[in-house]
Amino acid sequence: MLTATSSVVGKGDTPPAVARKKKAGNLRESALVVGLRTGVIVLVLVLWQVMSGPVLPEYAVSKPTSVAVAVWDLLTSSAGWTNIETTAVEVAAGFVIGVAIGSVMGVLLGTFKLAGRVLEPLAAAFNGIPKIAIAPLFVLFFGLGEYSKIAIAVTGVAFIMFYNLYLGLRLVDRELNEIIRVMGGRGRHVLTYVTIPTLAPPFFAGLKAGGPLAILGVIGGEFIASFNGLGHLLFTDAMALDSAGVFAGLIVLVAMSLILNSLLTQLDNYVLKRLGLGKRAGQAQV
Repeated sequence: MLTATSSVVGKGDTPPAVARKKKAGNLRESALVVGLRTGVIVLVLVLWQVMSGPVLPEYAVSKPTSVAVAVWDLLTSSAGWTNIETTAVEVAAGFVIGVAIGSVMGVLLGTFKLAGRVLEPLAAAFNGIPKIAIAPLFVLFFGLGEYSKIAIAVTGVAFIMFYNLYLGLRLVDRELNEIIRVMGGRGRHVLTYVTIPTLAPPFFAGLKAGGPLAILGVIGGEFIASFNGLGHLLFTDAMALDSAGVFAGLIVLVAMSLILNSLLTQLDNYVLKRLGLGKRAGQAQV
């Protein structure tokens, strides 16, 4: 092992030199990955532009140039930003409320085992219903406004958070709890040193999984019945056979999803690092 390492590093290399070489190698690898990704995207766009019309029906797939114009029109019009704002507010509200409800449900049913045994099958049965199938009921109950879309998003996010925390509580080390109490620790010590570190990874995993579900629920609700929002815009553009407008709306939705995921990742890394779980979380993600 020592011989193999020295042959790679070099006999005269010092630790700082080794670190510089490793950093340079990582930078080269990152640059290569970015270059390959960019090349793939450019290749796809070129093939799309060339094949649209002669090979693929342009009314169905449009062209990158037309999509770029549609994105510009969407982002530079007041109506476009009204639709974006409507969807963003509905997603944010549904996500936050769903996280709160699901977290409370998961902690309560995971803590009180009898309640968990009674209610968990009922929660599983309700969760098994496709959310888009009950969307018309939410529209009938809450109306055509934003509340019905928020309710649809809440149902998707809440169950993800519920199951992550409910099952996460089963991973809490009971023996470690007893050891802390035998050593004179109180409930707050168990919460600080055992329960919170155990639940943090599944909690943030639930957040990342719930974000796309919130967007999906809101868009599905706007498809069914709405006056504005990106889902409404996608539906009207599809009915008008405006494929460029549809792709423009999809691009904005992808951007919203990436922004939300980036914010959650930053929060995840910060909190897990403060709890001393950053390395463990990184290994789990790999």
